[in-house]
Amino acid sequence: MAFQKGDFILIDYTAKVKETGEVFDTTIEEVAKKEKLYKEGETYEPKLVVVGEGWVLKALDEAIQGLELEKKAEVEIPPEKAFGARDPEKVKLVPLRRLLAKGVTPQVGAQIEFNGKLATVRTIGAGRVQLDFNPPLAGKTLIYEITVKKRLQDPKEKVLALIHRRIPAVEIEKFKLNMKETKIELEMPEEAFYLEGIQLAKRGIALDVQKFFPEIQTVKFTETYQKKSGEA
Repeated sequence: MAFQKGDFILIDYTAKVKETGEVFDTTIEEVAKKEKLYKEGETYEPKLVVVGEGWVLKALDEAIQGLELEKKAEVEIPPEKAFGARDPEKVKLVPLRRLLAKGVTPQVGAQIEFNGKLATVRTIGAGRVQLDFNPPLAGKTLIYEITVKKRLQDPKEKVLALIHRRIPAVEIEKFKLNMKETKIELEMPEEAFYLEGIQLAKRGIALDVQKFFPEIQTVKFTETYQKKSGEA
């Protein structure tokens, strides 16, 4: 069963560098822990992708269209379709004292910001630091082990997935969604009220909904503050 542009799907994947086998991204918690990628507070679960929207690498987006539901596949992406070839011109030697003066203590392999750009520290020696301004995955062939876990069909399910994409920290079951012909009303759970960036997330949800559901004219968010027993 192939997928088409505009399909809402949930994917699980583990992404690694072909040359070294190093895993650099995954949606699966056990893999993240095993590969020492696990971040506290991160949500590990199948990721929402709208096929053809560029939410993943273009080559991966195209490969997804030929996959089958619940069938694990391996997608190989050459550097030119991933993060490009490495450019030797983007490797610079910088005096160590310049970094120290900016309050940066470099360590080999660390990513630092220098003159407004991200760089990877390659070597340190003789008072000089080699900084690589290429993207960390430039020049690398990537392998994605990917499984399409689910195709979302129901409009309400799709809207809830769009909400969860923007506010992953709060369980989707806690949002109350009322979907009408041209209007969506979303009752926010209290734990979402104070999340950092919540206003931007709400704006993002409204734009997403109106993009994928052009008939929706209005997206209304409600936040209800209830007095707790014992409060003055």
